[in-house]
Amino acid sequence: MSKTARVALGTVAAAVAGLVIALIAGGAAFPRVIPGIPVAGALTRWGLPLSKLGMDAAAVATVGLLLVAALLLPSDKGMLGKSALGYVKAASWTALSWSGFAFLLMLFQLSDLYTDSVANVVLKNYIPSYATQVGNGIALTLVILFGVAIALFSRGAITAGAAAGLLVLGLVALLPPALTGHASSSPNHDLATAGLSLHLTGLALWVGGLVVLVVHAVRKAPQLEQTAARFSRAALWFYVIVGLSGVLSVVARLTAVSDLWTSSYGVLIVAKTVGFVLLGYIGWFHRQRTMVGLAAGQPRAFTRLAAGEALLMFATVGLAVALSRTPPPVVSLPADRAFELLGFAMPPPMTLQTLASMWWFDLFFAAIAAALAILYGAAVYRLLKRGDKWPWGRTASWFIGVAILVIATQSGVARYAKVMFSVHMVEHMTLSMIVPIFLVLGAPVTLALRALKPAARRGDRGPREWLTTILHSRAVKVIAHPAIATAIFIASTYALYFTPLFAGAMEEHLGHIAMTLHFLLSGSLFFWVIIGVDPSPHKLPYVGRLLLLFVTMPFHAFFGIALMMMGTVLAADWYEQLGRTWGGPLLADQNNGGAIAWGFGEIPTLIVLLAIAVQWYRDEDRTARREDRRADRNPAGDTALNDYNDYLARLNKADKGE
Repeated sequence: MSKTARVALGTVAAAVAGLVIALIAGGAAFPRVIPGIPVAGALTRWGLPLSKLGMDAAAVATVGLLLVAALLLPSDKGMLGKSALGYVKAASWTALSWSGFAFLLMLFQLSDLYTDSVANVVLKNYIPSYATQVGNGIALTLVILFGVAIALFSRGAITAGAAAGLLVLGLVALLPPALTGHASSSPNHDLATAGLSLHLTGLALWVGGLVVLVVHAVRKAPQLEQTAARFSRAALWFYVIVGLSGVLSVVARLTAVSDLWTSSYGVLIVAKTVGFVLLGYIGWFHRQRTMVGLAAGQPRAFTRLAAGEALLMFATVGLAVALSRTPPPVVSLPADRAFELLGFAMPPPMTLQTLASMWWFDLFFAAIAAALAILYGAAVYRLLKRGDKWPWGRTASWFIGVAILVIATQSGVARYAKVMFSVHMVEHMTLSMIVPIFLVLGAPVTLALRALKPAARRGDRGPREWLTTILHSRAVKVIAHPAIATAIFIASTYALYFTPLFAGAMEEHLGHIAMTLHFLLSGSLFFWVIIGVDPSPHKLPYVGRLLLLFVTMPFHAFFGIALMMMGTVLAADWYEQLGRTWGGPLLADQNNGGAIAWGFGEIPTLIVLLAIAVQWYRDEDRTARREDRRADRNPAGDTALNDYNDYLARLNKADKGE
């Protein structure tokens, strides 16, 4: 048996052992059978968690293979090397296994749901309706489709960009099951689902990357030192993401600290936490000792420790699967439909005081705001540390944008935006027409290009090269075209509110995140075209920018008027289920939202006009100073300027009668 096969077999054995021990400890392995109540049987009881473990292990392997191939192994002008190509090809097989285990899991879930054998589930044709109409079934169907797509496209991927695209697809495929498990039924389901999604993403990148790195080391493949150094830097971020998201997920599920030792679910969480802390210590030891030995040409210590770390990681993965089969502590929820839908009780009548005091923690956008602030601040610090300058106005603009983003998504505005259409419209307009203006004026791309260091080897791709590649990609050239960016900014608003999309986005947490994120991104794209300081594939003259602004803004006014004239309530089922008893009728509130959309456009229009005026003035001033310097360097070489000066001199003489 080859060394690679031994590593794979060892990780699988560790995962299965962790799963079995946790199932026995949590009581799910041998549940108490009540006479008269049918059960699915031992095959389903064990087959369900084992198929879930197989699905998760295949997912982690797929993500790890694509991560190493696309981002950790050096490339040559965007083309994958021999080792990277081999890992991408291997990802096609692991992705196919991912889909296969997802299908098995669907069969065992049906068997558990109907307390019938797997064979009868297939014969009775339960699969089509479960796969297309039930949340868990739809999630697994998406996983199967994504897995097959990755398997097919991996066969022809030869560039780092293609491998990175498949990596993004793999990370997306992790999310559907996370949004339909324990998290979706937690009291604070918004926090639970967002926390679990971040947790799984960070865990897959961390565990998968390390396992493939161990395989790379065991095979004695080239470029191990550089690949390990890149993973070591990324692993610290993965560790932080996994830790913080794990804590927030636990907070969303448990109601008391005592649940950690009084419930099987809490005991498994404690065991998982111990493993996480131990993995953190091993990672620290890597940085202090084994990475130094690897740089000195002594890879054995690194390989042994990394292999042990991979075994512990997969044992933790098995523990996590058992955790998903263990019911969390029972939570007594108020008999309130609004609480079930929102994750919090219906707020009191809205006032300035409640808007300022009733903050609501949205993990997804809190993480985005924190990342934007920390990364920008770190980049500015790096420039200042090496003696370079960065305009303070850009820094102030960026952090103003981040602060407004926090207010719009975390304050009482975010809480009331889910129950009142008028407040939702305030949040929409702020995120799409105020926040993006300040962010694009902060010039984040220019800052990143100046702060990031080029790749150590010519032709390889580090963060700076990836950013440059994305800026020059065909996709960015298309969406950054003024006509396309304007169409996205305008048409998406009409398409959202005048179709069933708005109702779906309000009812589903994932849909609400997608809607809010779209507001931010579409606005940033549009204002990048008009007032962006960063380099753009299509640079408009200042007159063209003004015309585009004046052509676009009336469409938002028309949108507001259309809302004010509507006689039906948008997303009526959602608002009626909430049972709000204050704030006036739903249609009147919707008309108020239309009035807000109609009048809101004046604020961003004024800000953008000021920005264009300042940019135009500075551009003309720079051009004039450049021409003056050119004339000073070569006063006799500018024929047109000299002729014009001679003409003025002749006119002056004629006026004097000379």
